[in-house]
Amino acid sequence: MVKPVILTLDDEPQVLNAVGRDLRAHFRSDYRIISSGSGPEALEVLQQLKQRNTPVALFLVDQRMPDMSGVEFLSEAQKVFPDARKVLLTAYADTEAAIASINKVGLDYYLMKPWDPPEQNLYPVLDDLLGDWWATTPLPFEGIRVAGTLWSPTSHVVKDFLARNRIPYQWLDIDKDAEARTQVEGLFPNAAVQLPVVYFPDGSMLVQPNTSDLAARAGLQTQALAPFYDLIIIGGGPAGLGAAVYGASEGLKTVMIEREATGGQAGTSSRIENYLGFPRGLSGADLATRAVAQARRLGAEILTAREVTGVRVEDPYRYVMLNDGTELGCRALVIASGVTTQKLDVPGVTELTGAGIYYGAALTEAAFYRGEHLCVVGGANSAGQGTMFFSRYASKVSMLVRASSLSKSMSQYLIDQIAATENIEVLTRHTVQAVHGQERLEGITVRNHDTDEAYRIDTPALFLFIGAVPHSECVAGVVERNSAGFILTGPDLMVNGQRPKGWKPQRDPFLLETSVPGIFAAGDVRQGATRRVAAAVGEGANVVSQVHQYLRTV
Repeated sequence: MVKPVILTLDDEPQVLNAVGRDLRAHFRSDYRIISSGSGPEALEVLQQLKQRNTPVALFLVDQRMPDMSGVEFLSEAQKVFPDARKVLLTAYADTEAAIASINKVGLDYYLMKPWDPPEQNLYPVLDDLLGDWWATTPLPFEGIRVAGTLWSPTSHVVKDFLARNRIPYQWLDIDKDAEARTQVEGLFPNAAVQLPVVYFPDGSMLVQPNTSDLAARAGLQTQALAPFYDLIIIGGGPAGLGAAVYGASEGLKTVMIEREATGGQAGTSSRIENYLGFPRGLSGADLATRAVAQARRLGAEILTAREVTGVRVEDPYRYVMLNDGTELGCRALVIASGVTTQKLDVPGVTELTGAGIYYGAALTEAAFYRGEHLCVVGGANSAGQGTMFFSRYASKVSMLVRASSLSKSMSQYLIDQIAATENIEVLTRHTVQAVHGQERLEGITVRNHDTDEAYRIDTPALFLFIGAVPHSECVAGVVERNSAGFILTGPDLMVNGQRPKGWKPQRDPFLLETSVPGIFAAGDVRQGATRRVAAAVGEGANVVSQVHQYLRTV
């Protein structure tokens, strides 16, 4: 825990040194003692402490100073640390000012100089004040803090990235937190405020950071430790994590590259109840946390916030190009990059994305819509899990499903849970026709395709779980894909018993091998994949055995 600060201020060096000496003698084990010789300098120190989120417990300030009197300093200082206790050091001639300051700045005590002996005239007073401070003042959060607004798309991106990577942070909504707003506005005195502002425990900050910079500052690995590996895995969802665990455990020098957050779409799931071995279910974040820890313990490297932009083949090796311009080589490559939610093609959706419209579960936002009427679009398991999670907070959740029933695409256990939840309504054969709002979502127009009726639902939040678009752009033109972009593997490559064009080995492609020997695909990015977490993990494990078979032949 960071030690709270006692700040002492006096323009006379001899007095300042004496105060500091006595304070350290009694308080140094529990407090950090900071001394300053001028009011303006001390106010700068307070701003730095505020940026670091370091608490200040007490001000011990001389009244008679040339640049700024003690009362004037306390008047400004309490705006930065309003809970700090305030003590004035006075000479006999300053007692009237000290008494007047009780009403002016809420002075807690004034001490006459000299205070010797401190055991009698100083320590008992300060002990009482500090004891009261501990009893009544909540300690500040010591980790990363994010200042922004609920309606700021860039703020949502930062919160979502930190949450999905299981990095604790404190959210400061400047629309509701006047102190946070003042602090942010102070950073942009002559310009428009830019959000979010991310504060780090060392006092540094980032404004509207990209995910690469944010990941690096948050302590995630963003750079590979070597230029060449036995196995490179693109994607950190269940399939990629499964491949990383089995690849590393079986002696392959392995690196996994994830462009956003480990866990993939499964990592955003509030509850996975049909995963083998967890009878009470587990969250996607829990599963991802366990898998990441396991992969790292076994020796796999995991790069986060790094995107693979291209792949090239230079037999017998394969190379991946990253978005920071670096290139990594390997003996075998696994594409486990998964899928993303399809974009909703309705005017206005792009402008309001992150400001009331969210793709996927957006678990970070749910609690901020407590008591509201929320809408979910989609009818598969991910939509059902999200709906159940949102129902804990919302007064009502309307689930808009294009199909005539949920049974075509959702597991029965979820259908039963939704039916048993009173504040969920399922609107089948419904689609979104329009969204309403300027800076934030205010409502949507939906169409009932059975009656052809269109009507408005007032809602501040719309969560989209529609379709799946594969992340396979990095291998476009390198391996064979279907018209939707899903990667073809194994038997799907065999047309009329013929091997893929340009295929050189004297064997058929392995089950999870692509049209390029030594490049494999696993999980949802692969054509014909079973879109379940357990199936993806199984493919991740299975693909490593096929990698070993391939490596024995080259």
